[in-house]
Amino acid sequence: MEFKDKGIVMDRRNFIIAAGAAAAGTLIAGNLVMGKGFFPGQLLNGKKPNIIYILADDLGIGEVSCYGADNYKTPHIDKLAREGTRFTHAYTPSLCGPSRACILTGRYAFRTGATNQDATGQFTPAAETMMPEILKPAGYVTAMIGKWGQLPQEAGDFGFDDYLQFKGSGIYWNTQLKGKTYIQNGEEKILHDKEYMPDVMHAHLMEFLAKHRDDPFYVYYALSEVHTEILPTPDSAPDSKDLYADNIAYMDKLVGKLVAELERLKLRENTLLVFFGDNGTANGRADRAQIGGRRLSGAKGSMLEGGSLEPLIVNWPGVTPAGKVCDDLIDSTDFLPTFAEVAGATLPQNVKIDGHSFAPRIRGERSKPRDWAYVQLAAQWYVRDEQWKLTRTGDLFDMTGAPFEEKLVPAESKDPAIAAVRTRLQAALDQLNPAGGILDEGDGTGRHANKKKKKKSEDDDK
Repeated sequence: MEFKDKGIVMDRRNFIIAAGAAAAGTLIAGNLVMGKGFFPGQLLNGKKPNIIYILADDLGIGEVSCYGADNYKTPHIDKLAREGTRFTHAYTPSLCGPSRACILTGRYAFRTGATNQDATGQFTPAAETMMPEILKPAGYVTAMIGKWGQLPQEAGDFGFDDYLQFKGSGIYWNTQLKGKTYIQNGEEKILHDKEYMPDVMHAHLMEFLAKHRDDPFYVYYALSEVHTEILPTPDSAPDSKDLYADNIAYMDKLVGKLVAELERLKLRENTLLVFFGDNGTANGRADRAQIGGRRLSGAKGSMLEGGSLEPLIVNWPGVTPAGKVCDDLIDSTDFLPTFAEVAGATLPQNVKIDGHSFAPRIRGERSKPRDWAYVQLAAQWYVRDEQWKLTRTGDLFDMTGAPFEEKLVPAESKDPAIAAVRTRLQAALDQLNPAGGILDEGDGTGRHANKKKKKKSEDDDK
């Protein structure tokens, strides 16, 4: 049974819950009034939900144990998955800067110009609207904590109310060249001896949560781990033989500490937690990032599955279904419209937002998922559905063996089903028309220009 009035649609269960909440004097969520969906968490205390977006650096699915990783354990992240929803087809550009630009703007690189690591630093607040500017009019206080990296200017210039950012990538100790100082709300701070940057970030986040426990908040929490330079953590044994595993374990520990603090502050029930990776495992670590004894196809910086397929876990107690595994296609532009819908915020007018909201999945509802995901790095791109991938050059890959293998379909194939797939995916590319947007002017790799003549290191990009 459905109830319809002026575009508002509710099923019988949601109508009964909403009516009961109204009778009890609680505030009906703005999303319900706007016909955008129903979030039970908003009716429990009259507050909009908090949103914390945790972005790991250079972490692929082969390093998260709930995805089947053979060689690493992530118990706290696994617990979020066990008590929430884990997505199996979430994609993003395979280098840090282009990925983060998609996440924060909801727009593809050929629209923003963020096609490579250098170009990502060139767009401006006047040209692109990031997540905080969308959520703040809906009543949210916003924070960016961690890596700002290849993004331009400072986080405050793009609307974040509170921010702590470090220079470059993979900063842990002040022994690193770029680890001497960091920026906190426009002021340069010294990273002192024996101060561990991930702990400094965590402490800043805890202060923010305590200060704004009565406000709806959005946090973009961009972790240091596990980007190179891989150094000992405060928990590493003096003779540790596996510093990389130590770093994954410490990242997981920080996730657990965050959840514990939310519980202590009695914020957990009204907080949406999202865990994602910015790109796949770096080349020097990819051989070990196995699942079931098998290496993924490709790694960070590649246009293969191991470059762009990411762990995505969504957890919101009482709202997100527990223990669910979802195979809907997600790409990194989807977070912006999803969070806007959760927050009851309005998307920018006269701006093309490429993302598709997956808020219904957060609520455990059926929805029409996107038909394909789009991934671009430099002048390379592809569209992908659950079974097939079509590249800019017209190569079609059978992805039924992914993430371990990608089989090139012979161009001369006369199979009518194959022809239909080509036609369908090519229509998606034609509709997007990346070649008609801002073209990449880099060397084609997507990496920094000053690295063109250098031998690639095991982790390569910063």
